Amino acid sequence: MKILKVILMLSYILGQDNSGRISPVVPYWKTLSNEEKETFLFSYLTQVYETHTDLQNKVGYGGITEWYYNNRAELVYGIFDRLDKVELSEMVQWINEFYSHGEYANRPFYEALEFSIRFAEASGNNMWEKYENLQFDKIKPEN
Repeated sequence: MKILKVILMLSYILGQDNSGRISPVVPYWKTLSNEEKETFLFSYLTQVYETHTDLQNKVGYGGITEWYYNNRAELVYGIFDRLDKVELSEMVQWINEFYSHGEYANRPFYEALEFSIRFAEASGNNMWEKYENLQFDKIKPEN
């Protein structure tokens, strides 16, 4: 059963593209209350972690496991390392901001996640100041 879950999750993630279709996450995200969004966000982070761990245990460390780490899990591990400084509620606000712009409605959730952690961590009192102070290095986990 776990392998089926991993296969379904990977097919969902690998199947995402930006060909003008609206990501199914966006309308679902917009129907949730802020408290439900925090739960969804933490569940998403946990699911990526569990999928990566399961891939390591069942497939090993090369191939798809390495791709998954570089394209999904590394960001999530970096976010886990920052949860003592950034609240999930603040990340939810920035994900809401990301999806409030129509041109991002078809973007995958991990892009909204990356946007949210960057803006939540950036210094500044408003969006413009935060944008000016952003660093666009890859979000990596600490040691």
